[in-house]
This record gives sequence, C-alpha cells and structure tokens, in this order.
Amino acid sequence: NLQTSFLTPPFGFALFYLRGVTPDSIPTPTIYRGVAPFILIQIVTLSLIAIWPSLATWLPDIVYNS
Repeated sequence: NLQTSFLTPPFGFALFYLRGVTPDSIPTPTIYRGVAPFILIQIVTLSLIAIWPSLATWLPDIVYNS
C-alpha cells in the first residue's frame, strides 16, 4: 500500500525522483506510462490480499511451520 502511494499522485515521490534523474529528453508522461504496469500489479495484489487475507500469511506459515 505504501509503495503504491510512492508511484501515484498526489504525492508520487518516486516519480519526482525519476523525473530528476532521467535525461531531459524523456518527458514526464513517458515516466507515468512506464510505471502504470507496476501500479496495476500492486493494486491487483492488494485486492487479492483484501479478499483472501490468508494469502498474506501463507508463505511464512509454510517456511516457519515445516
């Protein structure tokens, strides 16, 4: 959830950082389009965990209870 806030407005701190370190030839909308798939993946993952909370503890249960 926190990582998604770094990539989306109104704050988007990671986007501001990327804008600062990329060459001037790369426009800001290109950066926004580049992070869109990652935002989508994060939203899908958060939705799945909200629907099935046991997904969040599935792997730790396997690792520590085996």
